[in-house]
Amino acid sequence: MNQETKDRKFTTDSGIEIQRVYKQHATAGEEPGEYPFTRGVQPDMYRSRLWTMRQYAGFSTAEESNRRYHFLLNQGTTGLSVAFDLPTQIGYDSDHPLSEGEVGKAGVAIDSLRDMEVLFQGVQLEKVSTSMTINSTAAILLALYICLARRQGADLKILSGTVQNDLLKEYAARGTYIYPPKPSMRIITDIFEYCSREIPRWNTISISGYHIREAGSTAVQELAFTLSNGKAYVKAAIQKGLDINVFGKRLSFFFNAHNNLFQEVAKFRAARRMWAKIMKDLGATDPRAMMLRFHTQTGGSTLTARQPMNNIPRVTIQALSAVLGGTQSLHTNGYDEALSLPTEEAAGIALRTQQVIAYESGVTDTVDPLAGSFFVETLTDEVERLAWEYIERIDAMGGSVSAIEAGYIQNEIAAASYEYQRSIENRDRILVGVNRFTQEEAPLGKLFSVDDSIRQVQIEKLKKLRSERNADAVKTQLTVVENSAKDGSNLMPVIIQAMENYATLGEVSDVLRKVFGEYH
Repeated sequence: MNQETKDRKFTTDSGIEIQRVYKQHATAGEEPGEYPFTRGVQPDMYRSRLWTMRQYAGFSTAEESNRRYHFLLNQGTTGLSVAFDLPTQIGYDSDHPLSEGEVGKAGVAIDSLRDMEVLFQGVQLEKVSTSMTINSTAAILLALYICLARRQGADLKILSGTVQNDLLKEYAARGTYIYPPKPSMRIITDIFEYCSREIPRWNTISISGYHIREAGSTAVQELAFTLSNGKAYVKAAIQKGLDINVFGKRLSFFFNAHNNLFQEVAKFRAARRMWAKIMKDLGATDPRAMMLRFHTQTGGSTLTARQPMNNIPRVTIQALSAVLGGTQSLHTNGYDEALSLPTEEAAGIALRTQQVIAYESGVTDTVDPLAGSFFVETLTDEVERLAWEYIERIDAMGGSVSAIEAGYIQNEIAAASYEYQRSIENRDRILVGVNRFTQEEAPLGKLFSVDDSIRQVQIEKLKKLRSERNADAVKTQLTVVENSAKDGSNLMPVIIQAMENYATLGEVSDVLRKVFGEYH
């Protein structure tokens, strides 16, 4: 070993120093499927059932997105994951002046129940698990889904899926919030309460580290800030009088997967162990309420516009880390997503990546295949130790809401993002095809694009809807929503009634803006 190699310090992006060699590690003799679930939430994991293979899709109109969903289902996707456009996410109808230039671009435009009916045309909601990436307007989109399920004659008791519904990470990292934190937390716990009674198999929140990581955090920060936000939601639900052993079973998480394979596996293993302890300390006694179940998406921010085909091996490594770490569902990004929404070809390759891992790699044949690795076990402990340090600091501030209001979490993410970018520019961190191994390359072939005329299509739909619906019934139901927002009763039943009468997403959002105000 030369002196330069001997003296060089190897670290993860979280600053964890990597030793030259790892010797025996004292591991707990726990079994998979048992508290604290480090080794997985099911005794047999993928030996008995593979993870749900999702592809995140949604663009343009409901008609266009519906065609993509049928393509993905025919290719072997086992769960749908819906992307909504920015106006839908922040509570504006497509004809609102602030919607101009954004309709159908980052996801599908949904203005009313009519759009929802088209979006899932030919899809039996009882037979598919649907994940909806929606936060500020989560109650409205869930209400639309429930209305549609009722019209299909579906049994709500067996309806399965997830609504993201995680506002704290919006204030900290993403920005698609509408209302201030307190009323936002109220809407979230209203969803918890309603679903535990009416849709018991529905995951009422996907507590999201994904966007925290996309904003530039380290793996340890992603873990710590996500679990801290989770604590805040649980405490809010307990304060509302909900039973932690009931709603705790319907909490789910959403994590990112980046390129450092072993650190990502360690993060997922540590996450389960930490959440089990958090829930036990908060009063959970049912082991199923202590389980951390999670969806993983490969890292959008790791995709490069230069030499985009290199993104295929990147996504493969990231997907493998999620599977080795015990994910319950997985979305793999298309290789062209640094440049546009994914083409059908790119989405197909991304799905095939999951299928190759599932059926050809052999990693699904045993539970927790990296358990007992001196390196992985030590790294799991170190990731956990550093994450607890962050959580203790946040707890000392009064919890996630206080830490976000003080700007602490945002500043920590910003500092980590700056250091990451600096390491790329200094070439301390190598990005293949970006700051090393570069070459002249031909532009990628045809990219996916959404035409600006989509907005006019949606405007015409809205005009037709408003001319045909019962305007008096809509007005009455919007008043009921307003009164419910004021008196503190559960908002879900009245929002469902409003959507059944063809109120629009923007109209309901504006009623809540009137009562709750907007967060700036």
